[in-house]
Amino acid sequence: MNRTPSAESLAAAASKVATSGRLPPVHLWDPPFCGDLDMEIRRDGTWFYQGTPIGRAPLVRLFSTILRRDGDDYFLVTPVEKVGIRVQDAPFVAIDANFAGEGEEQVITFKTNVGDTVTAGPEHPIRVERDPETGEPSPYVLVRVNLEALIDRKTFYRLSEIGTHHEHLGEKWFGLWSGGCFFPMIPSTELD
Repeated sequence: MNRTPSAESLAAAASKVATSGRLPPVHLWDPPFCGDLDMEIRRDGTWFYQGTPIGRAPLVRLFSTILRRDGDDYFLVTPVEKVGIRVQDAPFVAIDANFAGEGEEQVITFKTNVGDTVTAGPEHPIRVERDPETGEPSPYVLVRVNLEALIDRKTFYRLSEIGTHHEHLGEKWFGLWSGGCFFPMIPSTELD
């Protein structure tokens, strides 16, 4: 009889596959599905297990290295097991950004709550979704395959200060340059 692995057994398995400085190749693993685990990542990036926040940052980082998204579902994956977890929004939060250069030469590098560092560009695009009722923006940056970070409010405000207007798909947009790509945030006409 298969039973759902515990957070402890997953942490032990993740420790075994951890490689110095590199993420495990979770996209290559195809273990059997072992059920859902009572684990959730909240919108603010806090990880919960059985309703209690996981307070140990190294443990959260370890779990984040074996996280995978298939379609709309999120899983913790090891070579021998795959368990479902819940994610309220994005699994990570971009908590800071550094800027270098200007205009089309600008580069924006994000740091996440789990210690990832990514530079926005063709492989790590920035996108903004807007609430259809309130128009409030939710900005994201792609961190890993199918895994995004919600850009936190303070960082988004800083990004807005370095934004510029540029032609995009026949319209003028306010957005950001990074890594040679322009990432539209809001139509310029809506900023008047």
